[in-house]
Amino acid sequence: MSYDHLSGNAKLPAPCIVDNGIIVNKQDMQRVLADLNRVHYRYSQDGHLLAEDEGYVIEVFADVQRSTLVANHTLYINVQSFDYLELKRSPEKQAYFDLVQDHSQLRLIPVSNPLQEQTARSLNVAALEAVVAEVLSAGWDVRMDDEENFSM
Repeated sequence: MSYDHLSGNAKLPAPCIVDNGIIVNKQDMQRVLADLNRVHYRYSQDGHLLAEDEGYVIEVFADVQRSTLVANHTLYINVQSFDYLELKRSPEKQAYFDLVQDHSQLRLIPVSNPLQEQTARSLNVAALEAVVAEVLSAGWDVRMDDEENFSM
């Protein structure tokens, strides 16, 4: 632990949260939620379920002027709409996220796996690079053929 010698206050280290815990820092909330893609969501007030469906997290942001919106299977999540984010795991070890504000709760249960998506994304990037390289190579071949035909 480090100490601030001028004020006499101890500076506590930043928290380390692993799989379970409460996050109140808005930037930390954004970072955790930014990796979500497809989710099953449940919205409840005072313990009463009001909405439940599956959707895709389009954007996670922090802006006191904008709302959190859930419509047409898309979620635009404003972390400023919530007091805190609670990380939890189900008995089956499935991670889920509870966004809490007063007596309201938006639970997000990931449907997609970031590990699998990262592998797929890497494969897609590699495939795209191969296609681009092939197209560029073909373009150079066409130019060289044209130059040979006109240089006769």
